[in-house]
Amino acid sequence: MPAYDFICKDCKKEFTAFYSIGEYQANPAIRCPLCGSDNIQRKFSGVFAKTSKKS
Repeated sequence: MPAYDFICKDCKKEFTAFYSIGEYQANPAIRCPLCGSDNIQRKFSGVFAKTSKKS
């Protein structure tokens, strides 16, 4: 399940939320876990892929 990084624009708290791709595309109501604000901005995060084969 993908992890999405967010920052609250009100209290500046950074947090991670886990949503399936379908859930995230349905625009879930994301709230800050510290202050409860919905004034949230998604942070850009890199992509990490792990395979079982040696390259």
